[in-house]
Amino acid sequence: MREEIKRSFRLLSVIIFLCCCTSLEACSNADKDIPQDSGKVAEIKGRGLLLVGTTGDYRPLTFCEPDGTYWGFGIEMAKEIAEQLGVNIEFVKTSWPTLSADVQAVPQLFDLAIGGITITDERRETMLMSEGYLENGKTILCRTTDTQRFQSLKDIDEPNVRVMVNPGGLNEKFARENLTHATIIVHQKNEEIPSLVAVGEADVMITEITEAPYYVQTDLRLAAPLMDKPFTHGEIGVLMQKGQEDLLEFVNRVIREMKANGKFRQLKEKYFKIQK
Repeated sequence: MREEIKRSFRLLSVIIFLCCCTSLEACSNADKDIPQDSGKVAEIKGRGLLLVGTTGDYRPLTFCEPDGTYWGFGIEMAKEIAEQLGVNIEFVKTSWPTLSADVQAVPQLFDLAIGGITITDERRETMLMSEGYLENGKTILCRTTDTQRFQSLKDIDEPNVRVMVNPGGLNEKFARENLTHATIIVHQKNEEIPSLVAVGEADVMITEITEAPYYVQTDLRLAAPLMDKPFTHGEIGVLMQKGQEDLLEFVNRVIREMKANGKFRQLKEKYFKIQK
């Protein structure tokens, strides 16, 4: 009886040993099937640096001071993305006329672009765009003394009205498509246009509801009489090169978290103190 028990114990030991070996081999093979960390997110983490393209001329979403310091709603959002990636951040200057080409450049100039970039079907055809994080729409800036003069798009589209826009972006496109009678003036530096309108170099600036409040708040000579009736409706998002779907999903996750935890609300209170 005792010998039978010993034989049974030895048999059980052999079975357990074979099962363990099989399990270890299966685990080893499973590890081989797990894809190694790869893609754009892994590249950024390996580099230890997130490269962010931004125009730096679009207060209060992105602005570059003379000393090279960047600030704004979009800048803080970019820093949040970098923080969640666990990397440092570096801002790369781009421009509205060259934005699409810069995003799609090979080799890449930066990992993503941020700061007042409206989501459009045209951009989505050739690039990736994140979920929207800020409502946007076309409106105008004019002198406070002209508030009653400009109460509609029709009031602006007159031969004696000088409309100033920055080149290459959606503001110029909107003006040329909708203001066929007004005089359109293209000025290279977007951040200079509000002050030029204030001193009478132009009558109207085509801008957006995300930009106009800042200038109305900081320059009493300016008004935005159509803030509550924007000509278009859209959202601002993050722009990046196709083939970076993993980074796109990461950015979308950050956007959702910032909406849920109140960080976007805090940024809106900080940068958009007035709405008219």
